[in-house]
Amino acid sequence: MTEPQPPARRPRRPGRLSLLLAAGGVLGGTASAVLGNVTGNLLTDLSKTQLGSASAAVIVLGLAAGMFVEWRRQRQGPAEGDDTAATSTVAVPTLPWPAGFTGRSADVAAVVDALGPKHAVAVVGRRAVGTSSCAIQAANLCRDDFPDGQYYLDLRRDGRARSARQVLTALARILGTRPPASGRTDDLTEAAHEIRGQIDGRAILLVLDNVDDPDQVRPLLPPTARTCRLLLAGTAALAALDRAVTAYGLEEPDTDDAVELFADAGAAAPAARRHRPDPRTDPAVRAIVELCGRQPRTIAELGRRTAQHGWRHGDVLDALRRAVDTPPHQQIAVSPATLLVTARDTAYQALGAEARRLWRLMSLSPVPLDRPTIAALSDRSVHRVGRLLHELAAGGFVDGAAGDRYEVRGLLAPYARMHLRDAEPVRRRVAAQARLTRHLARRAERHAAALAVAGTPPDREPALALDDDPYSWFDLHQELLLAVVRVPAGAVETLPRRVRRWWFRLAVALCGWLAHAERLDEWENVCRTVLATPTADDRPEIAGWAHNELGVLRRRRGDPQGAATALSLAVAERGRRGTAQARMNLGLVLLDLGQLDDAVEHLELSRRHRSGADRAGLALTDLGLGAARLRRGELETAHHHLVRAANTFRASGDARGYAAALANLVLVHSAMGEHLDAAQAWRAALREYESVADPTNHAVALLNAGATLLASAPGQARQAYLMLAESQRLRGDRPTAGLGRTLLYLGDAAAALGDDAEARQRWVDAATVCEEANDAEGQAAADSRLVGRTSDVS
Repeated sequence: MTEPQPPARRPRRPGRLSLLLAAGGVLGGTASAVLGNVTGNLLTDLSKTQLGSASAAVIVLGLAAGMFVEWRRQRQGPAEGDDTAATSTVAVPTLPWPAGFTGRSADVAAVVDALGPKHAVAVVGRRAVGTSSCAIQAANLCRDDFPDGQYYLDLRRDGRARSARQVLTALARILGTRPPASGRTDDLTEAAHEIRGQIDGRAILLVLDNVDDPDQVRPLLPPTARTCRLLLAGTAALAALDRAVTAYGLEEPDTDDAVELFADAGAAAPAARRHRPDPRTDPAVRAIVELCGRQPRTIAELGRRTAQHGWRHGDVLDALRRAVDTPPHQQIAVSPATLLVTARDTAYQALGAEARRLWRLMSLSPVPLDRPTIAALSDRSVHRVGRLLHELAAGGFVDGAAGDRYEVRGLLAPYARMHLRDAEPVRRRVAAQARLTRHLARRAERHAAALAVAGTPPDREPALALDDDPYSWFDLHQELLLAVVRVPAGAVETLPRRVRRWWFRLAVALCGWLAHAERLDEWENVCRTVLATPTADDRPEIAGWAHNELGVLRRRRGDPQGAATALSLAVAERGRRGTAQARMNLGLVLLDLGQLDDAVEHLELSRRHRSGADRAGLALTDLGLGAARLRRGELETAHHHLVRAANTFRASGDARGYAAALANLVLVHSAMGEHLDAAQAWRAALREYESVADPTNHAVALLNAGATLLASAPGQARQAYLMLAESQRLRGDRPTAGLGRTLLYLGDAAAALGDDAEARQRWVDAATVCEEANDAEGQAAADSRLVGRTSDVS
C-alpha cells in the first residue's frame, strides 16, 4: 500500500489589506502611465503642483507592500477558520500509519468490532493515555473496509483546540465541499449537511483525533446512516454524546503492555551498550512503569533514553523511588530520570497553573481530603478549590471519596510526588505542610473539647451536622489525622520547626479522641511517636506529657505497676502545671494499688499545683480525693470533695464527670446510713450515663447502685440483680477487680432471690477473677461467702 500523501493546498483569495494596498499601487501606476502621455512640461508641472515627491513615494511603497503581503500569504498557506469558498479540492487520504504501537490488542479489536455496526465510535480516556494511538491503529487495521478513503484530522493542532467552524472548514478542504461562511449555528449546520452529502453512500472513514470538547464535533452528529463511519478519539467528555456516539473507555495499559512498550522503545533507540538485560524479564522495569503511572508517552521516552544513555534499570528505579519516598521537607538532588518523567507528562501540562499546583500539594496527603482541608492546604478559598477540583476530576487526576472528599488517583500518586519535588521548592512544601497540620490541629482540638459534652454515643447515627458532631468528624478524618501524625516517625530528626508545634497539638487532640474511643493500641503508637521526635528531647514537658498518657493507658489496661512507672517519669519531667495532672493520675494508680497514704499525698499536691482557672482539673482532683478519703474511711471529708466535684462538673456541663462523682457519692451516703440520699444519687448517676458514652464508669455506677440496694433494701434484690448483670455485660471478659466485685454482688443478689446454686457459682467465679486481678480483699470476701454458705448447708 502506498504511503498517504498530505492533502493538496488550494489557492486562497487575497485578504482585505493586500487588496487595498495592491489597488493603491495599481492606481498609482495608472496615473503615472496617463501622465506619461502628456508633454514633459505638463508632467513636470503636475508632479510639482499635485503629486509631489511624497505622493510618488507612497505609490512605490503601496506597490511594494502589496507584493510583500501576497508573497507572505502564499508562503504561509491557508489559515484555519477561513470562511471563503474553495476554488479547487483534492480528496487525498490522510490517515497516518502508527509508529511503534505496542500492546492494547484487546482494546484495538474492540474498537474495530464497534466500527462494524456503529456509525460513530469514540475512544475516550484521560489525556495522554493512548486514545489517539489506539484509534489510529484500529483505523489502519480496517482500511480495507473503507476503499473510498480514510481521512484523519487532528483537532488540537499545535496544542490549540480547533473550534467547530475550524473543524468543518478543514473537513471541507479535505472532502471538496464548501466551508461554513461563519460560526453561526445555521451556517455550521449547512456546512455539515454538505459534508454528509459528499460522503453519503461511500465507504469512507473519518478519524477525528484529540477531541477535547463535544461542541467541536456536535454539528457532524449524527453521521450518515449508510456506509460512512466516524471514529473519534478524545477526553471522557465525549461520553456525554451517548445517544449519537458509542463510547469505548480506555484506561492506562496494564503492567505487561507497559513493560513491552518500554522494551520496544529501548530496542528502537541506539544503545550505548550492546549487551543489556532484557527489560521484559527485569523486575525493576515493572516497578519503574508503575512509578510512572503506566503513562504510555512517558514510558516510551524513558525506555528510549535508558537504552540510549546506558542507564541501569536499578539505578533508574532507585532515583524515582528516592524522589517519591523522601519526605517532602527534605532536599535531594533531582535525577535526570525524574526530570524526564515530569517533562513528558503532557496531560499535566494541559492543566491550568492553579490546578497543577493544587494537584501537586494534594500529594502531601496519602488519604482523601475534604474541601476545607484542601483550601487550607493550598491557601485558596473553598469556592475556588471547588472549580479546580472539577478540572482535576474531569482530567482524571483525582478521585472522589465519601464525605465530599478527594484524593490523588492511586496510580498517579507517585507521579504527583515527583511533580511536587520538581516544581515546588522546599520552603513552599514546608509551608503547605504547616498549613495542613495547623488546620487539622485546630479542628481536632475543637472537636476533642466537645467530646465530653457531645452526649452522642459512637455507635449512634449522628443527629447533628457533620462538622458539629465530634464523633462523626473524627470517624471520617481518622485516617488523615493518623497519617499526618505518623509521617514524621520515619524522619523525626528533620521535622521542620514550623510544623512541630502544630503537629504536637494535633497529636494531643488525637490522643484525646483515641482515649475516648478506647482505641488503646493507636493511642500508644501516637504517644511513642511523640517520644521519638527531637522536640521531646529538647522540651521535657512534652516527654512528660507522653509518659503521662502512657501511664493512663496502662492503667486502663489493668497494669497499675507499669502505669506507676510511667507516671513517675511524667512527674519528674513535666513542669509545675503539667505535674499537677501527672500527680493526680499517679495518685489514682496508687489508690488502685492500695497505697492510700501515698495516693492522698499526690492528690493533695496535685490540687495545690492546679491553677484556679483550671476548673476541670480541680474537679477531677476533688473526685480522686473523694475516692481516696472514702477508701480510708474519712466519710465527711470524702463527702465534701465529692459534692464539690459534682457541682463543678455540673456547672461546666461535663456529664461524664458529674455522673462519676454521683456514683461515688452513692457509696458515701450508703456508708453513712443515708439510704434515701444514696438512692437519689444512683438514680441521678444512671440518668446521666444514659446519654454518656462511657461503658467503664457506667459499669461502676451500676455496681455501686446494685450493692447499695442489696444493703439497704433486700426486697429489691431483683432490681439489684438486673443492675449487676448489666454491669457485668459492660465490663466484658477481661479479669479486673471491678468484674470480680460485680460477680461477688451478683452472688449476693442470687442468694437473696433464693437461687443458691447460682449464688455459689457466682462467688466461685468472683474468687477466680479477683485472684487473677490481684484483688486480695475481693478474693477474701468471695471465699468467706463460700465458706459461710457451706457451713449453713452443713
